[in-house]
Amino acid sequence: MTVTKPRPLRLRAPLPAWGSVLSALGGAALLVLSFQPFDWWPLVLPGVALSLVALRGRRMSAAFGIGALTGGAFFAVHIQWITVYLGPLPLVGLTGLMALWWGLGGMLLTLTWRLGERMRGPWARLVAVPALLAGVWMLRESLSSTVPWGGFSWGRLAYSQAASPLGDTSSWVGASGLSFLLAFVAGVVACLVLARGMLVRRRVVVGTAVVVALVAIPAFPVVESGTVRVGAVQGDSEAGLLAQYTPGEILQQHADATALLDGEQMDLLVWPENAGEQQPQDSVAASRIIDDVQRMVDAPIVLGAVTYEQDGDEVRSYNSLLLWDEGVQAEYHKRHPVPFAEYLPERDFFGPILDALGFLELIPRDYSLDPTSENAFEIDDVAYGLAICFDIIDDGLVREMVADHGAQIILAPTNNADFGEGSWENVQQLAIAQLRAQEAGRALVNVSTVGTSAMVLPDGTMVDRLPQYEPGAMIETLPLSDTVTPAMAAGAWIERAIAIATLAALLALALVRRRRA
Repeated sequence: MTVTKPRPLRLRAPLPAWGSVLSALGGAALLVLSFQPFDWWPLVLPGVALSLVALRGRRMSAAFGIGALTGGAFFAVHIQWITVYLGPLPLVGLTGLMALWWGLGGMLLTLTWRLGERMRGPWARLVAVPALLAGVWMLRESLSSTVPWGGFSWGRLAYSQAASPLGDTSSWVGASGLSFLLAFVAGVVACLVLARGMLVRRRVVVGTAVVVALVAIPAFPVVESGTVRVGAVQGDSEAGLLAQYTPGEILQQHADATALLDGEQMDLLVWPENAGEQQPQDSVAASRIIDDVQRMVDAPIVLGAVTYEQDGDEVRSYNSLLLWDEGVQAEYHKRHPVPFAEYLPERDFFGPILDALGFLELIPRDYSLDPTSENAFEIDDVAYGLAICFDIIDDGLVREMVADHGAQIILAPTNNADFGEGSWENVQQLAIAQLRAQEAGRALVNVSTVGTSAMVLPDGTMVDRLPQYEPGAMIETLPLSDTVTPAMAAGAWIERAIAIATLAALLALALVRRRRA
C-alpha cells in the first residue's frame, strides 16, 4: 500500500512590491470605512485580509515599511479629529507611534507567513496559518493598547463591530478575543483566495461556513436582577482645553438642561465629565446650584469635576466623579488619564521639546493618579461602575468594576468638547462604550458635555441617543444584572493564552525549520 505524504501548504506567488503597497493602502482604506462614522463593519474582513496579503513574502525591512504604511494610512484618517483644535502635530506624533507598532507587527506577520507555509497537511492551509496570523495581530493590538504610558487603544478590530451581529461575541471572549476571531476569519479568507488547486465553489462554501459560524455565536445569557431609572443630561458646554468660559457657566448649562427632566421620577441623575467644573463642594454658589437641581429631581447626582487634595506642600489635582447627595458622599478619581493631554509623561524630557513647539501651555498641570480609587459607587443598594472618558478603553478597569466591585450597571461620563462639531471621535468613543456594554453584559449610560450621549442595553441596543452640540436630556428605566460574563470572569487570561500559544507555536516552527536546514 502506498502512503501519500501530505503536501506543504501551496499558495500563489507573493505580490510584487508595488502590489503589496496597493494592497496595504487598500486594506487601510477598508479598515477606515469599517469603523464609525461609516460603520460598514463587514469591510473589516477584507480590510484585514488585504493587510495580511501585503506582508506575505516580504523581506523584514520591507515588512516593517508595509506594516507601518498600513497603520499610518489607517490612523492618519481614523483619528483626524485630533487636529480640530490642536493642529497637525499631535496627529503626526500619535500616527507615527501607531505606525511603529504596525511596522513591528508587520515584521512578525511576515515571519508567520514564512514559517506557516512550510507546515504540511490540509489543516495548515485553513486553520493553523490563519490562527497564527490572528494571534500575532491580536498581540500587536494588545501591546499598542498598553505600551507606553497606558498605550492607545483606538482602532482595535473589535471596536468596529459594536453595532454588528458579532458584537455580542465579546461577552464570551472580550475585546481582544473578538479581534482575534475577526483576524482569524480574515486570515482564512486570505488563504482561500491564495490557495492553489482548490475549486472556487469549495472556497466559497468554506469561507461562507466560517463567517456564518462566527456570526452564529450567541450572546452569553444575562439575567436581569432588577431595574433602575436613570436620567442623564448633555449641557452642550464648550468645556475643552482651549475653551473660554466664565466660572459657573458649564455648571449652569447643565442645570438648565436638567430642567427638561422636571417632574420625572428617577433613581439617579448623571452629568458628564467636567460638568461640575472645579471643586464645586467648596463653592457656595456651585453647591447651591447642584442642591437646587437635586431637590428638583429628588435623586442623587453623579457629576464630573476637577478636584484638589493637599498633601503637605503639594497640591494634587484629579479628574473626578462626585456622588452628590446633599453634599459629596463619595469620589472616584480617574484611573486612566490621557498622556500628553491630562498629564505629561517624563516632563523633564518632553517639557522642553513641547515648549519649543508651543504646546506646553496646553498641559500646564498633571492630573494625579490614585490607584486605590474604586471605580464603583454604591447608591441605594445598587452598584454603579464608573468610567471617566478614556477609562472606557481600558480592559482592566472594565473588568475590575464588574468582577471585583460587582457593578450592575455602567456610567461613562465624558467630555468630547475638544474634538469639534460632527467629530468622528464622539461616535467612535460611543461605539467602544456600546461594545463594553455587550462585553460586560451591563446597561451603560454614556453622557457627554457635547455629545454623542446615549443609553445602551446589555445587548448593545441604544434605547436613547442625543445629537451632538445640542442641549438635551434622557431618562430611561434600565436593567440591572449580577451576571458575570466569561469575558469578565476570565479577564486578561484569554488574551494571555492566545499570545502565549501563538509565540510558542512560532518558536516551535522556527526550531523545526532550523533543524531541517
